[in-house]
Amino acid sequence: MQIAKLENQAKMSSREIADLTGKEHSKVTADIARILAEVEIDAAGFSGIYFDSNNRGQACYNLPRRECELIIAGYSAKYRLAIIDRWQELEQGAFDAPKTLSGALMLASRQAELIEQLQVQSMLDAPKVDFAMAVRRMDGACKIGDFGKVIGIGRNLLFARLRADLILMADNMPYQKHIDNGIFVVIEQVPYIDHGGKAHPAFTTMVTGKGQVALQRRYASRAD
Repeated sequence: MQIAKLENQAKMSSREIADLTGKEHSKVTADIARILAEVEIDAAGFSGIYFDSNNRGQACYNLPRRECELIIAGYSAKYRLAIIDRWQELEQGAFDAPKTLSGALMLASRQAELIEQLQVQSMLDAPKVDFAMAVRRMDGACKIGDFGKVIGIGRNLLFARLRADLILMADNMPYQKHIDNGIFVVIEQVPYIDHGGKAHPAFTTMVTGKGQVALQRRYASRAD
């Protein structure tokens, strides 16, 4: 179930909405970004990350019931009913136990995905993380600015040094060789919707666990 208990409030993933409506996930996230912008709600507050079948970080949204119902208001009655029924099941804690092996495996897979998503999002949301914990696993990637806090270098200064050392390009995206070496991963985020309603691709550069070790060795002694 793509349902998350965050801050004691149930939230439904945009992936679950896509599954229930048969829409492509990218179209659902575009709907969310556009509609929330129309009512002047910051969509970034509901952003999350999940890992696809190739273990690549992908963007999604986790919506409370109020915002979820706002998004699906323009969907067909059939799809709205499916989502409302699912909300009732989830909020009441009721679900049908899988009756087949394939059903049980699917439920276990979805639960594992959700646990991994929440673990990653929890670390990304932390204002400062312990460095030793941050490098325990490769999927413990963090934003460059957050990594700078860990080693005691301001965000702007760290970006400037990375550009000067030809690690990042002028647009703060890493050179391909540093992605190939496993120092960074680039995650495609939910598209940015401008005032004209046009979607623009958005990307975030993350420092991997391996990259945190390498960059900590290189820059921690230059934190002045």
